[in-house]
Amino acid sequence: MSKHCSNPGGMTRPILLVTASVDKILLKKPIRVDADLSLVGAVTWVGRSSMEMQLEVLQPPQDGSQMSNSVALVANFTFVARDSETGKSSPINHISPETTQEKLLWEQAEARNKMRKMKRAEQNKEKDKDVSRIDKLLAEGRVFVDLPALADRDSILIRDTCQQSSMICQPQQRNVHGRIFGGYLMRKASELAFSTAYTFAGASPRFVEVDHVDFVKPVDVGNFLRMKSCVLYTELQNPARPLINVEVVAHVTCPELRISEVSNKFYFTFTVRPEARTNGLKIRSVFPETEEEARRVVERMDAEHQHDN
Repeated sequence: MSKHCSNPGGMTRPILLVTASVDKILLKKPIRVDADLSLVGAVTWVGRSSMEMQLEVLQPPQDGSQMSNSVALVANFTFVARDSETGKSSPINHISPETTQEKLLWEQAEARNKMRKMKRAEQNKEKDKDVSRIDKLLAEGRVFVDLPALADRDSILIRDTCQQSSMICQPQQRNVHGRIFGGYLMRKASELAFSTAYTFAGASPRFVEVDHVDFVKPVDVGNFLRMKSCVLYTELQNPARPLINVEVVAHVTCPELRISEVSNKFYFTFTVRPEARTNGLKIRSVFPETEEEARRVVERMDAEHQHDN
């Protein structure tokens, strides 16, 4: 990315590249520990001051088949350029896709960018349309509150799946800008999400994908960071591959000022190992108790549906 933002003389302009979001991290096949990995990254789309980069993790197939089957993981990152002195957006170099593959990646990134803008513009309009879906979810959850003895034993409330962790951010985790490295935050969120799915399912979960990560606010050294997680909803249409969708929200908390602000939002998807399903493991449905929870479920379902399309 720094190379892309350099001027023709090879000197990088005084800009900061900040991670805006991780659009998706998809595990295409299990990664083995007995073979080398290769990382391949490229800028696939550029706006005025933002860019999208695609990263692939490659590992040769164990059976020695074609290298076209070597992609083990794909991730899409969005970065924004900021002037290092003013903090304002800074223009960056454009790119010109040439090959068929480059043009395809550009079109896919362009479509994602348009979808994000459209989603922001229509967010308020969609709230009215979601009322019936929210009411339906709340009706299911209300049984657990008002008539717990009659509630479905194959279902559970979101609140009963919650986990939490907290930490003081240490200088060892700084990035080049002196802030806490986003990759470290993603790792801690991933660990909490895994633990949440583990305690919910009752069996070791298997990672499927990171659906989305929002970097809302930077995290500084010394910050008191709290992470809260829950199973937001499950997808049980395919009994052979039930999906567990976990939300992790990170808060920078300042007890002296009685302030707690959201710094990051992470969304993970897990399934369970085949042997667990063979032994009769059954994944439960999850329902919200409050309107705020129901709205989060609906918004996440819609976002995932748009991603798949």
